Amino acid sequence: MAKKEAKEEEKAAASLAEPRTNPSVEDTGMVRNSLTLSPPKPSWFTPGRLLVIFCFINLLNYVDRGTIASNGVNGSPKNCSANGTCTPGTGIQGDFDLNNFQDGVLSSAFMVGLLVASPIFASLARSVNPFRLIGVGLTVWTLAVVGCGFSFSFWMIAICRMLVGVGEASFISLAAPFIDDNAPVAKKTAWLGVFYMCLPSGYAIGYVYGGWVGHYNWRYAFWGEAILMFPFAVLGFVMKPLQLKGFAPAESKKAFTDIEIAFPEAQDRGERDDKNLNKDSRSRFKATSNNVNQFVRFFKDMKVLLRDKVFVVNVLGYIAYNFVIGAYSYWGPKAGKNIYNMNNADMIFGGITVVCGVLGTLAGGFVLDFIDSTICNAFKLLSTATFLGAAFCFSAFCLKSMYAFLALFAVGELLVFATQGPVNFICLHCVKPSIRPLSMAISTVSIHIFGDVPSSPLVGVLQDRVNNWRETALILTAILFPAAAIWFIGIFLHSVDKFSEDNEDKVSRIERSKTTPLLEDEKAETTQACAEP
Repeated sequence: MAKKEAKEEEKAAASLAEPRTNPSVEDTGMVRNSLTLSPPKPSWFTPGRLLVIFCFINLLNYVDRGTIASNGVNGSPKNCSANGTCTPGTGIQGDFDLNNFQDGVLSSAFMVGLLVASPIFASLARSVNPFRLIGVGLTVWTLAVVGCGFSFSFWMIAICRMLVGVGEASFISLAAPFIDDNAPVAKKTAWLGVFYMCLPSGYAIGYVYGGWVGHYNWRYAFWGEAILMFPFAVLGFVMKPLQLKGFAPAESKKAFTDIEIAFPEAQDRGERDDKNLNKDSRSRFKATSNNVNQFVRFFKDMKVLLRDKVFVVNVLGYIAYNFVIGAYSYWGPKAGKNIYNMNNADMIFGGITVVCGVLGTLAGGFVLDFIDSTICNAFKLLSTATFLGAAFCFSAFCLKSMYAFLALFAVGELLVFATQGPVNFICLHCVKPSIRPLSMAISTVSIHIFGDVPSSPLVGVLQDRVNNWRETALILTAILFPAAAIWFIGIFLHSVDKFSEDNEDKVSRIERSKTTPLLEDEKAETTQACAEP
């Protein structure tokens, strides 16, 4: 019996020692298991903590936008009466002697940086850990905000504002997919609503903060923002990185490459000769191939996005919406001060925006979850809330009483801000997980380049010409009605929730189980289409 066992052991050892040019499927699976990485240990923070961290960062981003729009920081230009008496200007407008058009350009300069950098960060998310990209972006943001405080000319502050936009781009295109990955399935829109609640809240706090600090020195406001953001920039580098759904870490790609080398039958026959290349040549070839593949993949994903009618209609409505909201956020305090002689326009607009913005944004998310989070229902909520909000805001600017204006305008803002959760829910769920960062980036680029980038300077030009803030506000508010009409069209489009569709990337398919978000991956059911094709 012992001799028999010894012979079997010798036979097994000999078989292992022999070179195997055509391993079996079972052997392939064993080696793959040995090559692939062990599942990463969960990060120290929970999904709730991740949401809180991202909300603070998003809040500071929009505090900055509200700060530069506040009367305390933005200030007023020099004013000369007919008899030649001039009163000095205040804030940025006064220090750099800016007219309304130049003042509006500062808002657009920020958006230019945001637009250029958003697709770049979204594309880099395929090869660089997205969490680290956010850290890089927030570092750029912090340094650029410090530069705003040290600016000594219009062009210097314009360039710094552009760099602030570059820094925010990394966060804006990647944060929402992270939240969507880790939110409970039944509360995805509500969590997005909480995140986007920081938009109106940040603007409102920025109005109040800028109005208060700006009375001492407008430069202090920017330096204070940099101090608050610095810990979050450091956090992006020191915390254990997370992965997005549909993406695999670089280590996983290396493991897959090792598998291909170990089992050449898994490769195309034309690629087998690559083993004969020297190491340096193969490295150069691989680097060139990766760069080409990134460009090809980018244009392929762009083609998918632009052919998706649901995505296009959603973004078109969002552009018209953001044209109005962007101009409201920048010119609102100044218009209120001139139309209704508000002594504390920053405080009043800030208070209304923070209360109505928070309640409206949260309500939009919770309502969509309550009525069932489908793309069809999201379009219904978008069109209804925007139309009613436009009607209330338009009526408000027609009234002469400041208190009546504030009452109607508050209701209008409550309805208008209810769109934030649903519109971003559509952007995230009408595409496959692998292109969600690009979807968010292109959405962000589009709503800014066609929305609030031109709206702030154009409203400044319109006001310079008509010299009537009430008339300017009414013309601007009327653009919300086309936004509601565009989103209404989306109700009748055939749409499918693609959140659970597999990524086409072979590496991601192999390593999907090792790159799960903080919560266990729960397969969501595909939602029903709004209309049958």
